[in-house]
Amino acid sequence: MREAARLRQFLDAPGPVASLRLIRVRGSSPRNTGTEMFVRAESLCGTIGGGQLEHLAIAAARELLAAGNLSHHMDVPLGPEIGQCCGGRVEIALTRMSASDKELALREAEAREAELPAVYILGAGHVGRALADLFQHLPVQTVLIDQRQVELDQCHATVERRQSAIPEIDVMNAAPGSAFIVLTHDHGLDFLLASAALQRGDAAYVGLIGSATKRAKFAAWTHDHCDGLSVADLICPIGAGGSRDKRPAVIAALVVAEVITALTSETAAQCPAFGEAALHIAAQ
Repeated sequence: MREAARLRQFLDAPGPVASLRLIRVRGSSPRNTGTEMFVRAESLCGTIGGGQLEHLAIAAARELLAAGNLSHHMDVPLGPEIGQCCGGRVEIALTRMSASDKELALREAEAREAELPAVYILGAGHVGRALADLFQHLPVQTVLIDQRQVELDQCHATVERRQSAIPEIDVMNAAPGSAFIVLTHDHGLDFLLASAALQRGDAAYVGLIGSATKRAKFAAWTHDHCDGLSVADLICPIGAGGSRDKRPAVIAALVVAEVITALTSETAAQCPAFGEAALHIAAQ
């Protein structure tokens, strides 16, 4: 379930809701200005950074709801006084939400979702499906693409699954700043898709599954067939974190970390909402 859907489910439940929004941050803080979470008497949606700060803010929000008050302001130093060592200071606006407040929060969540960077997993084999399983929990738009419907049907992750006879077109039509992970069932198709992603010139990440030998073969192929296209920006092998473990889930974990690092460093200017996009519902 995506952020907006989770938030709508939370806000539509019966009973009052309080919004906790960081309205000013000075110095070091776990989250940035504008970060918001939502509190009910027995449940939560989102986070403003956890720790004692969040614990105090949640308690204050529940007191506000129980007393029937409309708003409250907190100014909290993140130091020894509350058992945190960030060293900064945050101001939090606590507000009992009206119907219009809830609709505004939902519109903001939907807008953030629309701005999320896209991750294209090109190949729905074992590693591709393992990647989809992990990316479904992250604030990205994940698209799993394969020519074979039978492979796509084996994916149970909450991501877009797309059967495509010519996946090069999907690569060409992707938004700027997208990430592409190429791991199809065919090396020739791998080369076509990886070269298409590199030729865009605006991808945040282009990764090709394989070894150093495969990278060398791809470089020779691009020299002969792609007017000497540079492979300097290609990540191959992918997920090269020092592990020799070949299990799909382990490879996927290493690749996801690699891709998210690239997205948050390369597309931060294009997609400032990325780092604040994920909301999580936690029952109390």
